[in-house]
Amino acid sequence: MQLSAEDVLRAFRSDEPRLFIAAASITIGLVAVAFSLIRRRFDAVLSFFAWFAALYGARLWMQSNMLNLMAHPSPFLDKLQMALNFFVAIPAFQFFAATGLVGRTGRVIVYVVCLLEMCLIGAVFLGFPLRLLDHLNSVCMIAGSVSLLILAFRRPVVGNDAAVFRAGLFTFVGFVLWHNAAELLGHHTSVEPYGYAVFLCCLGYVAAKRALDRDHQLSSIQQELDVARRIQLSILPPTFSLSEHFAVAARYLPMTSVAGDFYEFIYNGSGTLGLLIADVSGHGVPAALIASMVKVAIQSQRHHVANPDRLLAGVNKALCGNAQNQFVTAAYVHLDAGCSELCYAAAGHPPMLLLREGQISRVEENGLVLALLPSAIYTSTKMPLLKGDRLLLYTDGILEAAGANEEEFGQERLSSLLKSSANMTAEQAAELIQNTVKDWSSSQTDDLTVLVCDFQRSLG
Repeated sequence: MQLSAEDVLRAFRSDEPRLFIAAASITIGLVAVAFSLIRRRFDAVLSFFAWFAALYGARLWMQSNMLNLMAHPSPFLDKLQMALNFFVAIPAFQFFAATGLVGRTGRVIVYVVCLLEMCLIGAVFLGFPLRLLDHLNSVCMIAGSVSLLILAFRRPVVGNDAAVFRAGLFTFVGFVLWHNAAELLGHHTSVEPYGYAVFLCCLGYVAAKRALDRDHQLSSIQQELDVARRIQLSILPPTFSLSEHFAVAARYLPMTSVAGDFYEFIYNGSGTLGLLIADVSGHGVPAALIASMVKVAIQSQRHHVANPDRLLAGVNKALCGNAQNQFVTAAYVHLDAGCSELCYAAAGHPPMLLLREGQISRVEENGLVLALLPSAIYTSTKMPLLKGDRLLLYTDGILEAAGANEEEFGQERLSSLLKSSANMTAEQAAELIQNTVKDWSSSQTDDLTVLVCDFQRSLG
C-alpha cells in the first residue's frame, strides 16, 4: 500500500497529543532512571515511577497510527504490543504500593495483580487469543484499581503536596477504569493518556514545590552555618599581642563552614605563655560544638596553666560523658621566659616540632586521647629554651593531606618545610606551611591548623 503525504499528515495530527505525552513520559522516565542511578541508593517510589513512565511512553508510541503506517503488519508486532500493554501495569501497580497509600493489604493486591499480568504476558507468546487476553487484562485492571482506590481513600491526607499528588493519581486511575470498562463493552477510547498527562502535571507541581522548599531550607541552613562560623571564629584568640619574649602566628583553615580544630593562647604579659592546640574527631557542626566545649574546659583549668599534665587531665574529666562518643586530641606547651624552659604534654596528638640551630627534633609526651576515660593520667616533659628556638604545633590534617596520587604530605615534608623557614618570621613560616599544604592537597579532606612560636629572648 502506497502512502500519500495527506495520509501521513492525518495520522500525525490524530496522534500529536499522544506522541507529545509519549515523548514527555519517556524523557521523564529516563531522567528519573539516571537520577536513581546517580543516588546509588534504591528508592522504590522513584525507581518504579521511572520504569513506569518510560514503558508507558513506549506503549503510547507503539500504539500510534504513525507506527502502524510505517511498520508492516505482523503477528509478532501485535503480540509485542499486547505484551508491553500488560507489562506496563507491573511497575504502575508497584509504584502505587510504594507510595504508602494502600497499606499491607494493598501490597498483597499489587502482588496478585503483577502475578496475573506476568501470566497474561506468558499467554500472549503461547498463542492464546489476543482479544480474550485483552479482556482478561481489563478485568484485572478494573478489579485491582477499584480495590486500591478504596484502600487509598481510607488513608488521611497530610499536607498540600500529598493532596495534589493523590488527586493526580486518582484522576489517572479513574481514566484507566474508564478505558478498561469501555474496552469490555466493545467501545474503543483514547482518553487514558489525558488522565496520565494530568498525573504528570500534578507530579511536576509537587516536584517544583519541593525543590523550592528545599532551596529555602538550604538557604536557611547556609545562613545558620555562616552565623555558626562567625561564632566559632569568635572563640578563637585574636592575633597574638606584641611581646619581647615570644612571637606567635596561627593559621586556621576549616574544611567546612565550621570545624573541630581549636587553638588557644594563655598569655598574661609576665614572661610566660601557654599554647594549646586541639582536634575533635569528625567534621562539621558536631565537631565544632565539642570544640566550643574544649574552650570552656580550658578556661576552667587556667589555674593549671604552668602544668600541662594537670591541665590536660582537668580538661579530660570535664569532657568525659559530654562529648557524645567523640574524642579529642590535644597538645599543650607552657613556655617560661624567666627560666628559659618549656614544659609539654599531649593527648594522642602529633608530636611538636622544634627547630633549633637549623636542626629539627620532635618533642613527644603523649597520653590517652581526651573524652575517652575519666581516670586517664597524663605526664609532661621539660626541656631548656634557647634564643631563636621555633616551635610548631599542628593538627593531623596537615600530615594527612593527600596529593593527586593519594600520597600524604607526611612528617618528613613538614619537618623539611619548617627547616627551610629558619630565616622567616613566625607569620611568614605559618603562611608558608599552610600554602604549601594547600597546594599539595588535591582536595581538602580535613581541617588545617598551624601554630608557630618563636622564642626571642629570656626574661631580664
